[in-house]
Amino acid sequence: MKFLFDENISFRIVKQVSNAVPQSIHVSQSGLNKPPTDREIWSYAEANNFLIITFDEDFQDLANVNGFPPKVILLRTGNSSTRFISKLLINKLPDILQFYQTEVYGLLEIF
Repeated sequence: MKFLFDENISFRIVKQVSNAVPQSIHVSQSGLNKPPTDREIWSYAEANNFLIITFDEDFQDLANVNGFPPKVILLRTGNSSTRFISKLLINKLPDILQFYQTEVYGLLEIF
C-alpha cells in the first residue's frame, strides 16, 4: 500500500508518514503536469497502484462514476495541520489497510 497525496495536502506529509507507509509520494513528485487535473491524478494513481489521499470531493465523484481502482481516502477534517493529518492517517492505518484490501469499497471518508 502506498499513498498519493493530492495537491491540497502539503508535500511535507510524505516525510511524516514515510516510516509507516513507504513509497508514498505527493502529486508534485509524480512528474505530472503542474497543476495536474483530477483525471490525470486518477489515471496516475490507477497505473501505479496508489491510494489517493485528498480533501477534494471531486474524487468522490470520480470514484462514483469510475469505480475502483484507484481507491480514494477523502479527508473530512476541515482545515488541519499537516502533523494532525499524518498522525490521523497513522492512527487509522489498521482501518485503511482493511479498506485497501476489500474488494467492496472504493472510497473511505475519514473524519
